Amino acid sequence: MVIKEIQQFSEIRTKARAYLCYLLSRNIPNRTPEVSLDTIISALKKIKKEVREIDTLYILDAKGRQVIPNISNTPEYRTGEGENRADRAYYYRAVREKRCILTDPYPSKIDGILVVTAAYPVYNDKGQLQYVVAIDIPLGKLLHMVHPASGETAFGRFSRFNYAAFSLALFAVAVILFVNGVKSFFTTDLNIWHIDIKEMFEATILLTLSLAIFDLVKAIFEEEVLGQHRKSEHNEIHKTMVRFLGSIIIALAIEALMLVFKFAIIDPEKLIYAVYLIGGVTMLLVGLAFYLRSIGKGE
Repeated sequence: MVIKEIQQFSEIRTKARAYLCYLLSRNIPNRTPEVSLDTIISALKKIKKEVREIDTLYILDAKGRQVIPNISNTPEYRTGEGENRADRAYYYRAVREKRCILTDPYPSKIDGILVVTAAYPVYNDKGQLQYVVAIDIPLGKLLHMVHPASGETAFGRFSRFNYAAFSLALFAVAVILFVNGVKSFFTTDLNIWHIDIKEMFEATILLTLSLAIFDLVKAIFEEEVLGQHRKSEHNEIHKTMVRFLGSIIIALAIEALMLVFKFAIIDPEKLIYAVYLIGGVTMLLVGLAFYLRSIGKGE
């Protein structure tokens, strides 16, 4: 789950930074003549009351030394006063960049869980650094707060269970089609000089449909059940759709070809139905070509 959470954090990082930095800038006065420590403490307590997901809030002086105990609802976390945090990434990044920053996830010293820190430098009216305000929030809580769909909710678990059930059912269909397609090779005499064209076409159709459904199952299971979202997620979805539609078109084209041979020998008057099917396949090809062209323009 750690890898999944880090991937989700990379997707919502900009939104998370904007939200946390907005909280700090809205409540804490900056670049004013008198920067009062008591005012900042009151603002942090207000933030903690509004956003319960935040674990700890604390203040560092201009040299990186913590000037108050951690503000937290958990008594065990109310420590840290006097500690030198000048070597922490969030301190020197906030000082160097002179703006609110959000760190990458890292293990907390208190309980070892992954947390992120938002650091906000506070200056006086002369542009001199007075304090660096920091808030720590567990990665899981941040994901749930900024992007609820990323969190582990009851509905999320229910949806994942349903996707897993549908994937299993579709996989069973793919296996049945595959077994029946392969079985046709062994239920007839394996004589390469006397091949039953009808049997070969039917087996090819079954195997093609099996491959198309398996491709669809793979995409659904990886995306919705395992949560393996790639950076080029939209490209992967397009590729899966193209493969699935391509397999269906191939199966229909084979069926149309088989009907042409069958009706040409048995009942030529019914060739028109094969022509209709070929026309449908052609329309699907045109639609797929338009879809691919639209994707190319969008990218």
